[in-house]
Amino acid sequence: MNDLALISCQTAVDADEILLDTFNRTRDQLLGSLRRMLGNPEDAQDALQNAFLRCWQGRAAVPYVRNLRAWIWRVSLNAGRDLRDQVWRRRAKSLDAVEATACDAEESAADALVESEEKQRVSGALVHLRPEEREVFLMRQEKELPYVQIARQRGCPVGTAKTLMRMAVLKLRQTVGNN
Repeated sequence: MNDLALISCQTAVDADEILLDTFNRTRDQLLGSLRRMLGNPEDAQDALQNAFLRCWQGRAAVPYVRNLRAWIWRVSLNAGRDLRDQVWRRRAKSLDAVEATACDAEESAADALVESEEKQRVSGALVHLRPEEREVFLMRQEKELPYVQIARQRGCPVGTAKTLMRMAVLKLRQTVGNN
């Protein structure tokens, strides 16, 4: 029976029967494609069930669909993609969520010593900065102020605050890198 001839039905009962018949004839092929897409037979079954429900909910459109088989395939593949994306989102956690559950590892004595030495080197290198560069650097790094607020406090444009910070960082890299 041709899908195009089937679509010429006039009653809702005919449309329901045609949808069920066409879906049942393509079920095995759909399931195989969904299994390959999702890599899991259980997920493929779930996607196929979701696809059938979506098709059933949209059965009022069946008399107007030109190619019912293609429509069912499209609905099924979209259901498979939706399930795949949902599973991926469930598995992928944001770093914030992972960080909240992670155990805080105690800092070793060696790590603390290295960090202390780095801070001392940077503090010593701050002497080589111009006063305005040092001020902007400390406001940004120590107080964690945004450039807009730094510019407002210094009475200068935001671009000037950013330039001063960039120059301070370049000079500190050169000074600390040479030690």
